[in-house]
Amino acid sequence: MEYINLGNSGLRVPKYILGTIPFSGTNGFEATGNVKEEEARRMVDMSLEAGINMFDTANLYSKGDSERVLGAAIKGRRDEVLINSKTGFKLGDEPNTGGASRSNIEASIDQSLQRLGTDYLDLYFVHLWDGRTPVEETIETMTNLIRKGKIRYWGVSNYSGWALAKTHTIAQQQAGYIPPITQQIYYTPEAREAEYELLPAGTELGVGNMIWSPLGEGLLNGKIGRNKTAPENTRQGGGWSEPWVQDQERLYQVIDALEEVAANHNASVPQIAYTWVKDRPNVGPIVIAARNEEQLKENIASFDIKLTQEEHNLIESVARPLPLYPNWDRAMSSFEMGSPSEMSYLQGYKQSMGLDE
Repeated sequence: MEYINLGNSGLRVPKYILGTIPFSGTNGFEATGNVKEEEARRMVDMSLEAGINMFDTANLYSKGDSERVLGAAIKGRRDEVLINSKTGFKLGDEPNTGGASRSNIEASIDQSLQRLGTDYLDLYFVHLWDGRTPVEETIETMTNLIRKGKIRYWGVSNYSGWALAKTHTIAQQQAGYIPPITQQIYYTPEAREAEYELLPAGTELGVGNMIWSPLGEGLLNGKIGRNKTAPENTRQGGGWSEPWVQDQERLYQVIDALEEVAANHNASVPQIAYTWVKDRPNVGPIVIAARNEEQLKENIASFDIKLTQEEHNLIESVARPLPLYPNWDRAMSSFEMGSPSEMSYLQGYKQSMGLDE
């Protein structure tokens, strides 16, 4: 397993992180899986044997039960693992149970620590942008949690590019504030919107780009296609509402490309999707997940797959984002002035516009 520094920090993390949304599968998360404590412990064992020592959860997942299962699975070996959790989604009727306020964050961290059976988190995320809470309040609260030893680092998730930049800039410029070291964002071979702003912004700001759900919340699990319907025991067959799909035909074209490349490697569609995402520009660690030990073994094995440039390009070209303004203008008139973090995307826009020499 490869280890990288997470953003502009000294925290070294594996390129693959195990996501625990399938742990428990209760309280509205039944479609995500039902990994219980005994199997979760075996999956932690498998991950550690493969060099994956970071585990990602959230108070949202099964409304805390995922944290409880993960806590049981790591019991007795806290010093061997890195643990992430998140808060932000509204989980109760009380008006302060959600968002990025001091009230919610301080209450949530204590509840998460209790469920996980630990006295600190290695990384704690604001799970969503809260435009009603002053950014300074959120930054100060996270900074104080670090000072108290309840968390080691913090990050944000599902922010826009400007919200990320605002948060990071204010934290950097205010004496005593500690900025976030990473953002967790949605990015798949089909969903490429993060290339417009989020991926370059993270790199330019020194904020690590951690990817959630590279398989598109089950869209790219190999069981969905032009003539294949998602099984009922999967998220997409079990009434899961996410993600929004821009164009169904475009999705099928991506799956076709993944299937073609998978056949070249005697691999599965999920394996190729993971491999493609992890090797993309500006991408840091990616969060993989599995419903069972067999899936986990397969997903971990994808780390060693090497795509040719032609195979990479085949997948890339199918769902390349449209060169929306100002990208078409910049690709036309100031391509050579692009920042290093965005040159590969600008090159793709030029190709889409027929300007590539």
